[in-house]
Amino acid sequence: MHEMSIALSIVDAVESKAREEGAGSISGIELVIGKLAGIEPESLKFCFAAAAKGTLAEEALLVIEEPEGIGECGECGKRFPVSFYYAECPECRSLRVKIVSGEEFLIQSITIEEQEGE
Repeated sequence: MHEMSIALSIVDAVESKAREEGAGSISGIELVIGKLAGIEPESLKFCFAAAAKGTLAEEALLVIEEPEGIGECGECGKRFPVSFYYAECPECRSLRVKIVSGEEFLIQSITIEEQEGE
């Protein structure tokens, strides 16, 4: 399950940034994971809970935005929804389709809390 290694990487990244900022804890993490990114959001949430144990992110609420896949035809330029990497343009039937959205995977934001007494 590659979601565990992804969860561990997320925890490392957000904890490192939070420590840089002098945070006492992380209360929220927003991710953008496109539907074509090959990551199962529910599996990632499960793995994140385990990966975050004992870290600044242990109590963080994980919010995941999942943009749909969008393809663009290389022949006619039409943009349309896709659910797989290989698609046919609904306008001209060309197979020269470039994926322009849906492969994203990024940490959109983190919400940190100050340490007590500061």
